[in-house]
Amino acid sequence: MSIFSIFKRGEVTAVAPPVSHVNAMGGELGQFWDMSDPRLVNFLRDGLETQSGISVTPKSAMKNTTVIRCVSLVSFAIGALPLHLRDKETKKKAVEHPLFRVLHRKPNAWQTAFEFRSLMQQRALGYNGDGSRGDAFARIVRSRGQIVQLVPLATEKVRPKQRADWSLEYEYQRPDGGKITLAQQDVFHLRFGLSEDGISGLSLVKQAAEAIGLALQTERAAARLFKNGMLVGGLMSVTDTLSDEAFHRLKQQMDDREGADMAHKWIIGEEGLDAKPFSQSGRDSQHIEQRKHQIEEIARPFGVPRPLLGVDDTSWGSGIDVLGQFFVRYGLNPWFEAWEQAIERSLLTDTEADQYEGKFNVGALLRGSMKDQADFFSKALGSGGHQPWMDYEEVRETMDLPEKQIAPNALATGGAQPNRSSENEPPEPA
Repeated sequence: MSIFSIFKRGEVTAVAPPVSHVNAMGGELGQFWDMSDPRLVNFLRDGLETQSGISVTPKSAMKNTTVIRCVSLVSFAIGALPLHLRDKETKKKAVEHPLFRVLHRKPNAWQTAFEFRSLMQQRALGYNGDGSRGDAFARIVRSRGQIVQLVPLATEKVRPKQRADWSLEYEYQRPDGGKITLAQQDVFHLRFGLSEDGISGLSLVKQAAEAIGLALQTERAAARLFKNGMLVGGLMSVTDTLSDEAFHRLKQQMDDREGADMAHKWIIGEEGLDAKPFSQSGRDSQHIEQRKHQIEEIARPFGVPRPLLGVDDTSWGSGIDVLGQFFVRYGLNPWFEAWEQAIERSLLTDTEADQYEGKFNVGALLRGSMKDQADFFSKALGSGGHQPWMDYEEVRETMDLPEKQIAPNALATGGAQPNRSSENEPPEPA
């Protein structure tokens, strides 16, 4: 029997395909399966069309460069950092545990750990099928009681429900149209920390829809300006009325200068036309300021500092390290904690949770310059009269370096390592 046949267990009920609703502009407003779908209630109550006159969906939101940059920064950071299962007491990697391989290297048969965690994080941010929730789900596949795979499930096809005993169950809409109910212990559920009911997380797409919608409309306005606008380099004024022949020739020149390719080209005057070059108007400046302001408005919910978005009016120098650490502490740390606690809740038994923990290695993101690191580690090893609290093996492990190899001259003496001075020995435990 195939391991994926486990998805076919339980009663299957055929349902109608999802119904999509679009607005007058052709943008998709929502998708729901039946009249009991909570998304239908939200659609009738709030809708997804913003005051800017545009419907914001995950697909349309990702067309904004600020949105895609913020989402990729958070999602790629979660996907790229090593995630280990380790012993709580010794802090050593629990490589012998089957879950270690699933979390660190191979969550399923077709995704790498980076791809799986990046996708789950993207969906938890609200950039999923319908954008109405900040949730990500994965089916827990077990073999002989051990977790062997985590299979991501489309957020819009999973509906969490709370039972009378306060436990959760998940109704999953299968690709073939059937429905199955999954128990809480069979689903890995990652959700955005802010929630209205404590079960489903808030969607950043929905909460920031007004800011994203205004940014999209601003981009469209700029695109329409360059497509249809006449951006001339100046004008010609005349005190008397132009003749009909001169007027039609001048009008033809103006019509020929529509579009971005002809921007800022001059018009040839006649019959006493006086040249007056144009300068940037206040309204043009306001348009640029509006676009910059929308970058801040969109980035604020993600906790992403301005320099990481390529904004050029921020000082780039030694302070960029501090801003990077700020992003880790206040933008990423809540997500690290959400992942680690979700792993303990969904992937570890109570007995295992007492011994093991999932932990991201965030040290690389919080390190300062090489000079700062060298000063820190030298003091940690006891230089300058400081009380040592690390040895060189711990330093190499912190820097993600392999164990120190025996020097060639040490092999001649039987492979013995040089003795460390007593002042560099770690203090004896009390």
